[in-house]
Amino acid sequence: MSKENDRFVRVYKEGSSFKNEGYRQLLVDRETGVTYLMVSAGYGSCITPLLKADGSPVITYVN
Repeated sequence: MSKENDRFVRVYKEGSSFKNEGYRQLLVDRETGVTYLMVSAGYGSCITPLLKADGSPVITYVN
């Protein structure tokens, strides 16, 4: 994440943009605490909130 936009913090990353598998990362919104899964491969990316079994978002608190 860039210094200009510090609303989201990356808490986990795996994979590589140099391989065909792409990479996955977990991002946390510092304002709401909502955790998102971001998947990137090739020229595409997608992002979605992580949800609990009851449908509510996963909340992670970060400093």
